[in-house]
Amino acid sequence: MSTPPATGPTAVPSWTVGDLVVHRVDEVPLPPATGPWLLPGATPDLVAGQDWLRPHFADDAGVLRLDSHSFAFTVGGRRVLVDTGIGNGKERANPAWHDLDTDYLERLTAAGFPPESVDLVILTHLHADHVGWNTRKVNGAWVPTFPHARHLTSLAEREFWAGYDMEEPRRQMFRDSVIPLERAGLLDLVDVPAEGVRVVPGLRLIPTPGHTPGHLAVELTSRGQRALITGDCVHHPVQLARPAIGACVDIDPERSEATRRSLLGALAGTGTLLLGTHFAPPTAGRVVTHEDAYRLVPVPAQVAA
Repeated sequence: MSTPPATGPTAVPSWTVGDLVVHRVDEVPLPPATGPWLLPGATPDLVAGQDWLRPHFADDAGVLRLDSHSFAFTVGGRRVLVDTGIGNGKERANPAWHDLDTDYLERLTAAGFPPESVDLVILTHLHADHVGWNTRKVNGAWVPTFPHARHLTSLAEREFWAGYDMEEPRRQMFRDSVIPLERAGLLDLVDVPAEGVRVVPGLRLIPTPGHTPGHLAVELTSRGQRALITGDCVHHPVQLARPAIGACVDIDPERSEATRRSLLGALAGTGTLLLGTHFAPPTAGRVVTHEDAYRLVPVPAQVAA
């Protein structure tokens, strides 16, 4: 399957956070059917009632726009990638994710992060659309894409899936995208307390459970500025307006909503740059109070080619 890129092959969208530069590494726009499946509570009428979602995050018919991408940056002397998307050539039950053929690695390299240069990969959680580029196929075998990188995820996340009665598609995902890291000794499991854990100066992992039990968000700080990468604790900006809207694949919907409400309340009015792992361009923004909840004020990326 050949999947057209979202933008030009060497376009590198980025945002500045103090001394840090955060690059968005595009993989693929997700099809329009993703929204109704993933966020069934985000009905077209509800979406259409939030004017601020248009034109970037929804169309005039109330159909949500969602993307798959990663974020890359250098902090504390480490070259870091957050989440690795769907991956190429993977056998997946979701037809939108099955057997992709994208130029993701070329985009990553264009951003200044060729795979061999990456020091650290942070996996917000172990779902198929966040771990796919952990590996690539070489001579018929799945091998680590980032051979010199430590890969971090939470201990609670890995322990949950180790005890979970997986269906075959999920077992397949672990076989091709997680277990090869473990066999190579590249996956580190981190105990993340409620207050979070610092990885290096300026980079902190924050527990945001609910979507999965060990889900993480990633906080960056530099020169008094702050950014937060969502992972899947927020899938789409419509959830700022309606935090009760959950994803059909949330393991614990009530906890997911509570996490989302707490997080958004803590971010509102602070000037923190919110970087959505599935937010369509412009992808980033600042959370402000709006009516009885919140909305996102977009912060467009700088684009270098």
